[in-house]
Amino acid sequence: MLPEKDPRKTGDKDSREDSSVTLFREYLRIKTVHPEPNYDAAVQFLERIAAELGLGCQKVEVCPSRVITVLTWQGTNPQLRSILLNSHTDVVPVFEEHWHHNPFVAFKDSEGNIYARGAQDMKCVSIQYIEAIRRLKATGKHFSRTVHMSFVPDEEIGGHKGMEMFVKRPEFKALNVGFALDEGLANPTDTFTVFYGEKCPWWIKVKAQGNPGHGSRFIENTAAEKLHRVITSLLAFREREKQRLKSEEHLTLGDVTSLNLTLLEGGVSFNVVPSEMTASFDIRIPPTVDLKAFEEQLTAWCQAAGEGVTYNFCQKYTDQTVTPIDESDPWWKVFSETCREMNMKLKCEIFPAATDSRYIRAAGHPAIGFSPMNRTPVLLHDHNEFLNEQVFLHGIEIYTRLIPALASVPSLPVEA
Repeated sequence: MLPEKDPRKTGDKDSREDSSVTLFREYLRIKTVHPEPNYDAAVQFLERIAAELGLGCQKVEVCPSRVITVLTWQGTNPQLRSILLNSHTDVVPVFEEHWHHNPFVAFKDSEGNIYARGAQDMKCVSIQYIEAIRRLKATGKHFSRTVHMSFVPDEEIGGHKGMEMFVKRPEFKALNVGFALDEGLANPTDTFTVFYGEKCPWWIKVKAQGNPGHGSRFIENTAAEKLHRVITSLLAFREREKQRLKSEEHLTLGDVTSLNLTLLEGGVSFNVVPSEMTASFDIRIPPTVDLKAFEEQLTAWCQAAGEGVTYNFCQKYTDQTVTPIDESDPWWKVFSETCREMNMKLKCEIFPAATDSRYIRAAGHPAIGFSPMNRTPVLLHDHNEFLNEQVFLHGIEIYTRLIPALASVPSLPVEA
């Protein structure tokens, strides 16, 4: 990857570029990348936006150096439950040697493709919210429900010092959330993907204990042999789920349990049989699976591998709440009808990974994962992540229709 000049330092600016695109690229250049995200710069950026648009701005420090920023557009009837537009400010690390362009310069090519870490996940959505509200405010419109935009840290590392803590705070409860939008995924077809639930992430570490000895001998009941049996059982299950996904056309990745061996640890020397070895697995379980029965199966696989085989959880999420997507639900009815009015084809799925939506749903609020990026390859966390500026701009237009529709949902029976 060749070094590229930073437009902030050179003063380069395309006078023909839409101002929304310029703002998007500015946000992409803020290095909120793990393991040391520059959250202060992101908060300052959002404070500036709030001042420009005349929005309320609240900063909630959920733990040291982890701040939730909430921009608020007050509704005409603040007693009604609000609309929450959530996005995260952090992005995942990059392997710069695999990128064609500097991932933190927001290079735009001749076709309007903007290359940057966070272009799809999910700084695009943050700016689409902001620019949609900018356009709506410019028309002088007002809506009955209050609209909040929340910008949260640490989603990419589990949200444990971000949204997971925020939903338990009085400041979140004071937002009086009725319905939330959060991130989704790109779709390479004309269809827009909508996510109404998520898998439960389980991260387990299996530990096998066995007889040690010299590397030249056939030691009985070694840790490696026992661990091999567990790995074989889990990967056989993985293959069954993989084949089920392939053979049953109606299934998506969100409908099956994914499982991957991600870490192997153990041993002290080439010529020493170790007394202990471990294997770590990343398991994502859809809401249709009985979690108790699945854990019993994990226990049985470990027991079958031999004495001294145990496992512990490094992460165990068990809330399987999903958001209603039938026409009897007032929020979904308005969301889906507005999309149909824009001739948008929707595909509803369970999210295959995990987002902050799970914490919002667990707190009792319906949430939809939606990133308006069709005709776009799925490149979140990938090398050369990009988003075309026309797709980005179309997303703003979509939100300028969705936000008023949702913010105008009539008073519900629970609000009477």
